Order: sequence, then C-alpha cells, then structure tokens
Amino acid sequence: MLKVGLVGVGAMGSGHLANYLRLMREGADVQLVAVCDVRPEQMERKENTDLNIEIKQEKFEAHYNKYTDFKEMMAKEEMDYIDFAVPTYLHAQMAIAALENGFHVLSEKPMALNVQQCESMIGAQLRSGKTLMVAQCLRFWPAYEQLKHLVDSGKWGRVVSGMFFRGGSTPIWSFEDWLRKKDKSGGALLDQHIHDVDTINWLFGTPEAVSTSAVNMIPGSGYDAVSTNYYYPDGKVINAQDDWTINGDDFGFEMIFRVNFEKGCAILTRQGLTLMPVGGPAYTPDMPEDDGYYREILYFMDCIRNGKAPARCTPASTMETIRIAWAEVASAEKGGERVKL
Repeated sequence: MLKVGLVGVGAMGSGHLANYLRLMREGADVQLVAVCDVRPEQMERKENTDLNIEIKQEKFEAHYNKYTDFKEMMAKEEMDYIDFAVPTYLHAQMAIAALENGFHVLSEKPMALNVQQCESMIGAQLRSGKTLMVAQCLRFWPAYEQLKHLVDSGKWGRVVSGMFFRGGSTPIWSFEDWLRKKDKSGGALLDQHIHDVDTINWLFGTPEAVSTSAVNMIPGSGYDAVSTNYYYPDGKVINAQDDWTINGDDFGFEMIFRVNFEKGCAILTRQGLTLMPVGGPAYTPDMPEDDGYYREILYFMDCIRNGKAPARCTPASTMETIRIAWAEVASAEKGGERVKL
C-alpha cells in the first residue's frame, strides 16, 4: 500500500486531493495519510471552484491527518511519497527537503522558477536515490497523447506546421495573489504558457532558437500575453500563444492546437480532438475518459511501485522546458530577437 502526503490544497491541490479520494474509493493500492496547508480552512472546503479547466469534484472528507507545517508532517507521518501542489516559488525548496528526508516526490508544474533551482532538485534526487517527477499534465492528457503518437510513429509523415494556444481570465483568486507576482510565479509565461512550451519540447525536442513577442498588462506580474515562434532544423513552422487577460464573461478558458502533417492534420478545439487523414474521412479517435490530472498520478504510483524512473516525464526533460521558457523571456526582453538555445 502506497502511503501519500499531500501538501497544498488550493486550486490545483484540491484537484489532487479529489483524485486520491477517488482512487481510494476505487480500491487502488494507495492511502492518503496526511494533508498539509498553511491555511487550516482550506482543508475544510467542500469543493474546488478556482481552476479554469474543470476537474471532477469530490467531497473533501477527512480520511487523513491534517497539518499546517509540512516539516512536521514529514517528521510524524510514515509516507512513501509526497505530492506538492504549492506555489511555484516553493517547488524547489520543498521538493529538495522531501527528497533529503527520504521521500519520493511528485511536484506540480512548472518544475521551478529557473534552471538553477531545477538543477538543485535533480541533484537532491540523485543523492537521495528517490524518484522525482514534475506533473506536466498534458503529457498524460489523452488528446495530447494521440498527437505524440502521430509525431513519433511517422504515420502521417513529417510535421509541416503546428499552432498551440491557451488562454482565459486573469487568475485573481490565488493565495496572497502569488500568481500575479513575477517573482513568485514567473507570470503567464512560466505558469500557463509553460504547458505548451513543455508540449513542444516533448513532441519535437529543443528548438534551435526561439523568437518571442510578449506584453505586460498587470503591474508586477511579468508577461501576461505571449507569442513564440520555435525554429527547428527541418524548417517546420511552430508557434504557441498564451493570454491570461481574456476577461470577457463568455470566453471562459480555451486550450487548442492544430498540427499539420504531410498526410493529415490533428485539431483540438473545445469540442474535442479531430483527426483528418489525407484521402480519408475525419474522425474522433477512441481515448481514455480520465483527464491528465488523474492519469499522471496513476503513472507516478506505478513508477514507485515498480522501481522505475518516470520515462515519460523525466526531471531532465522538464528542466529543459524551463530552459526553453527562459530563452523566450530573453527574446521578449530584446523585442522579439531570435535567441539560440
């Protein structure tokens, strides 16, 4: 039986909590033994309403011990791993502390605020011999898994072009407004756009260079709207955009892509994924019903049980995502000048 401690039950952490409660109801080989948040009232909430992307709601029932200090939780609880769903600026220090105390670690995205912090996390993981995985959920999202298969298999030939977009309303609900503080979240570029940076890294590898246009609309928040072109040796045209200032009542949240191959095109819209092979009818593939949040936890648990490194989401790969993102920051600061990696 895997014993788990969860640190942070804000917007994302409450989703993790709901998934652990679901897994226990389903009879999975896991027990949530402890939950920690600096705000005691967060552990008494009955639902989560903060996230842009809807997650399946569960009642927050007290089947676990509650803490407001994660160091106390580490000292008192017998746990196999700790799941951290805390603000970005805490990722590195908390993950390192847990690894050094002998726990495996699942940590929310992004890996950390900068490459140096990522390197410190990897160093702690190597010294401890424990497993570290960053929860880049799109690597486990069924529609993106389908796209990954098309890219890797070569079924439709080489990629010609790709467009990725995500955006929605400004996150005004975070604890102490940390999401709108550049030094704590990295702004939209490091917090929200990072999903598509990671997807592009996962699908295509590190680009030769990036060119980024970005704008700051909220004082002190970093970049709030971003558009990046990614340059690869084979000349494919890849772009990703993000904007978290779309505050009209009717927009909501959107994450979409369009990737065109020599022999087909994959398009994700709000209505779902459509595959359009050249010379054949468009269709919607059969995919798992569960979302990436649930499936990344299952994957990590399997790695721990079987003593396997998380090959789909290695620390080195998610650190590379941060390196690419900082190249984008450097390009934006130079007015969109192409920056080599």
